[in-house]
Amino acid sequence: MKRGYSESPSTSSIGPPQSRFKPNPEVDAQFLEDESTKIFARKVADHYSARTNQTLEEREASIKSVLIQLYTRRGDAVLDLACGKGGDLIKWDKAKVGYYVGIDIAEGSIEDCRTRYNGDADHHQRRKKFSFPARLICGDCYEARLDEVLANDGPFDICSCQFAMHYSWSTEARARRALANVSALLRPGGTFIGTMPDANVIIKKLRQADRLEFGNSVYWIHFDEEFSDKKFRSSSPFGIKYKFHLEDAVDCPEWIVPFHVFKSLAEEYDLELVFVKNSHEFVHEYMKKAEYVELMRRLGALGDGNQDPSTLSPDEWEVAYLYLAFVLRKRGQPDQTQVNGKRDRGQMHISKEDVMAIGS
Repeated sequence: MKRGYSESPSTSSIGPPQSRFKPNPEVDAQFLEDESTKIFARKVADHYSARTNQTLEEREASIKSVLIQLYTRRGDAVLDLACGKGGDLIKWDKAKVGYYVGIDIAEGSIEDCRTRYNGDADHHQRRKKFSFPARLICGDCYEARLDEVLANDGPFDICSCQFAMHYSWSTEARARRALANVSALLRPGGTFIGTMPDANVIIKKLRQADRLEFGNSVYWIHFDEEFSDKKFRSSSPFGIKYKFHLEDAVDCPEWIVPFHVFKSLAEEYDLELVFVKNSHEFVHEYMKKAEYVELMRRLGALGDGNQDPSTLSPDEWEVAYLYLAFVLRKRGQPDQTQVNGKRDRGQMHISKEDVMAIGS
């Protein structure tokens, strides 16, 4: 793995430095973070490096498949934030994208993504090579200034962040860095698609529970005693941490993302909401469309997971209810003549030395 850009605090930020939520101009102007946040980020990275791909997570990926099919065009340049083990590579290949850059904090995940891209990851059989050139980067996309790291790769047509945006919500500085990175690298009119926990659902379930913990046979969520009154101040929407456990898949700290705050903050970075839907609502809408029936069947919208192992059980279906899908679009009119001309920076076969490592 080669060492790349090493970030040092900047005296200027991307986008508006003001905040209506938790004023801290000196810190937010530099997007700094404390050591405890970095420790949590490393814990998450270590967890995902060590874990294996799991069936439930793969089934829930059907929502991502629909988002990619809806918003990706042939030849698009893709920025995949928190790309993990490369589980979406096949989806991007089916969408016939022209260039792909994936970034993830976990070294183990990036290595798995690399081998998957090279066609060596499938245990059952080797698959054909992917049709698009790619670059892989190991680093924290909520800390590094990606417009400098990827200065010669953008602009991108589409940015994706699947089941990971909430990890930026530990501090306002990290949340701002995440959105600043997306905005700086998307072309005008470019699209930001993603999935993350639905704060409204989680808080509703917490308030309905007798204790500070709730769940079923496949997941549980636990809040610390500091939230014993089950009230959350609107003036402090960042750093609301809980422990999330998903059977054989996830066991790490996560953070509540009040979506109205996410929307308002995104607007400061010229990212306008196109739509937001809870996963259940999303599935019920797209299961009506013939071209997505099979995807929705795998998600569990059709069939009975207790009888048909290819679909979700009721308890697994409840897990899907914990998430939402969103689409944002960067303000401005796209330049139809502008083409991403940096795709020659990508590789059709990625060696370990080709993977760039960034960080402080």
